[in-house]
Amino acid sequence: MKPVVAIVGRPNVGKSTLFNKIIGRKVAITADEPGVTRDLNYADVEEAGRSFTIVDTGGFEPGAKDVILSQVREQALLAVEDADTIVFVMDARTGPAVEDKELIDLLRKSGKPVLYAVNKADSAALETGAAEFYAFGLKEIYPISAEHGRGVSDLLDAVAATLPPVLPEEAETDRVRIAIVGRPNVGKSSLLNRLIGRPRAIVSDIAGTTRDPVDTPYNAGERKYLFIDTAGIRKKNKVSLKVETYCVMEAIRSIERCDCALLVLDGKTGVTAQDEKIAGLIEDRSRCSVIVVNKWDVVEKDTMTTEHAKDTIRQRLPFLSWAPVVFTSALTGQRVPKVLDVVAEVMDKARERVPTSRLNGVFETLYQQHRPPAYRGKEVKFYYVTQTGVAPATFVIFTNIPEGVAEQYKRYLVNGLREAFSLEGVAIRLFFRARH
Repeated sequence: MKPVVAIVGRPNVGKSTLFNKIIGRKVAITADEPGVTRDLNYADVEEAGRSFTIVDTGGFEPGAKDVILSQVREQALLAVEDADTIVFVMDARTGPAVEDKELIDLLRKSGKPVLYAVNKADSAALETGAAEFYAFGLKEIYPISAEHGRGVSDLLDAVAATLPPVLPEEAETDRVRIAIVGRPNVGKSSLLNRLIGRPRAIVSDIAGTTRDPVDTPYNAGERKYLFIDTAGIRKKNKVSLKVETYCVMEAIRSIERCDCALLVLDGKTGVTAQDEKIAGLIEDRSRCSVIVVNKWDVVEKDTMTTEHAKDTIRQRLPFLSWAPVVFTSALTGQRVPKVLDVVAEVMDKARERVPTSRLNGVFETLYQQHRPPAYRGKEVKFYYVTQTGVAPATFVIFTNIPEGVAEQYKRYLVNGLREAFSLEGVAIRLFFRARH
């Protein structure tokens, strides 16, 4: 699992500018992949031989000047909880601020690595003036100009040096790792407790409920599962700043490690923009998925309510339109056992290998039914396809112009393969290679 690096600081110190500069000069980022990650403030980065996920913690509610410091403090606390390393950004133009001192004191208590960047040091004079920040008792500061890229490489080298080593997970290969993800207060904790039959997760309506991160093994008959601890089970609502960034940080951590992601929706409120973002994250990470609509017991229903709800979900979550949908009530236990039944079906399918001859027969039919558009005046030809991996189902397609396959056509092939081999809920990855 990649470490998480959070950028924090007061408003208008240049956090987003620094984030954009970092991802703009990197090759290994997720921004060029299909999905919705473009409008999420996180990206995967490689620096000094280390891979990590960087998160911009911007996003204050407009018009909250009277509580802005409390927002920043809350933001810093959340970053401390969820990040491995923190980059605290200050402003060289305005100089040291009382608020900076308070936040520095808070970050020091975390025991986590904190790098102190003094941004907007756009000139030699401002860079020299940045030394004023040593008055906070800091051992080292990094004067940078995020706008011009000055000092950013040195800062990133320092970030890479603080990251914990990436250790291989010692997990049983036959144990399905499940992540329960979703917005705050959709019932993730209650669902986990129902699934395993005991109150493993703390369930509370009080904002800020926390627990120690511990994975939960669970056996159901001959099936073995591991519920990955997700910080999303810790509620972070009822705060004045936007919680989207933290839902993303939490989802990144758990989705990275899982075989199958349970995206929990609130049956009362329906699909929200944040649900869409988390769905895109699951797709981008190529994880199998089941959509769980919770609190279904309080929804007024008629004979078509379930089908209408499924249609709406698939329209709002096109990235996971292939995921099966289960309607549950964690409160009453209604249909909760069905969740694991569906997960088992999905993972059985995800671990199957398709015979090469059958695979190529289906692929040839898809190709003949709908030819790919030409690329720069040249016909795009496909030669053969082979399956190279399972869970997610991974296929390599050999072609004359790998870069010439349009995204829309890739989606057509994925949908065709999913339908032909009944891969509902199974993530599919396609790679295109030149035939030599």
